[in-house]
Amino acid sequence: MALAAVVFDLDGVLVDSEHLWEENWVAYAARHRTEWTAEDTASVQGMSAPEWAAYLAKRSGTPESAADVERAVVDGMIAAIEAGEAPLLPGAGEMVREVSAKFPVALASSAARRVIDAVLDKHGLTGEFSATVSSAEVARGKPSPDVYLEAAARLGRSGEECLGVEDSSNGIRAAAAAGLTVIALPNPVYPPKPDALELAAAVAENNDDVRRKLLAYLSGELAEASGR
Repeated sequence: MALAAVVFDLDGVLVDSEHLWEENWVAYAARHRTEWTAEDTASVQGMSAPEWAAYLAKRSGTPESAADVERAVVDGMIAAIEAGEAPLLPGAGEMVREVSAKFPVALASSAARRVIDAVLDKHGLTGEFSATVSSAEVARGKPSPDVYLEAAARLGRSGEECLGVEDSSNGIRAAAAAGLTVIALPNPVYPPKPDALELAAAVAENNDDVRRKLLAYLSGELAEASGR
């Protein structure tokens, strides 16, 4: 089946923002006299906003509802984005614009809808995407395939017709489970586990490398070379 579309992750692929999520989780937990650890971050990466908010509410012992916890953290993220603290990763803007000029692209992110919209608006990328999906809008967050299946469906494609770009273990697992051909862009601070990387068809060094690989797959060059 020919590859005809691309679904991007957001945090760690297009924008340098993974650390901002951790900072906000740490800060919320600290306000409730709880230490948020690296293990907690690893546990919630890829979860949808309702899922990590429920985890954080339980972990911190807060009397607030999960919805209130989510709102507090997302408010912190929005403030950071508006302050310019979530820059595009090098080559990300050029990559999205070049690929979207030739093929339909979508976004499948664990971020809350407000965060997705704020990031794309901040960097002038909203119009480049034919569809954007938050994992809060599907039944299950990553590593379940739901958000990728929904993004592909909104492009009128099956998972097998799409390429996916991911940086994290649970993201790679989600995209692979949905049938996408995955290009991994390993996050240097939160690197994907070896078993997750094995699910990727290719591993890229940076977004310029991702762009080249995407275009090679979509043109048929890389697919033919790999015997797809």
